[in-house]
Amino acid sequence: MIITDWSMPVLEILKETLQAGPGIAVQHRHPGATDRQFYEEAARLRELCGEHPLFINGRLDIALALDAHLHVTDRSLLPADVRPLLGKRWLSASCHPPRHPTGADLLLVSPVFDPISKAPERPELGAHAFRAFAKKSPTPCFALGGITIERMKELGQVSGVAVIGEIMHATHPAHAAEALLRALE
Repeated sequence: MIITDWSMPVLEILKETLQAGPGIAVQHRHPGATDRQFYEEAARLRELCGEHPLFINGRLDIALALDAHLHVTDRSLLPADVRPLLGKRWLSASCHPPRHPTGADLLLVSPVFDPISKAPERPELGAHAFRAFAKKSPTPCFALGGITIERMKELGQVSGVAVIGEIMHATHPAHAAEALLRALE
């Protein structure tokens, strides 16, 4: 899952990156954007993503309007509150162990390592703690926070990863995406 960083040329980066093949999802996140700006960006992403899953961060109204999936954070609606409204759409949720939200289809567990794209807000879990948490979770867990191709070896077998910096700040985003997909096989 690629999480957007709108300080970068997101549409150009994703246009290249999504050509790396199936298995890539996008999460539209843009703190500080106006409602209109957020919606317009999401609509452009919906068109660009095509068959690739698009998750909308924290905005149920926009997810429903664009027939997209929803991501909820620990500051937004609870998975149990929105699950009945989503139909067959997927629901992902932020997870900061030991907290374990219920009702989501997948969890973005963070921070596994210190983030690449921003200053750390919480202490890193580390690969061992992430694996232990994911093993006990009935919900598939994606590793988030400081994920690089090199660190994929430390993670071992995972359901998936969510990244910002490894793709958004890469010299060749499609090559980085291909390497991450190979590491997940």
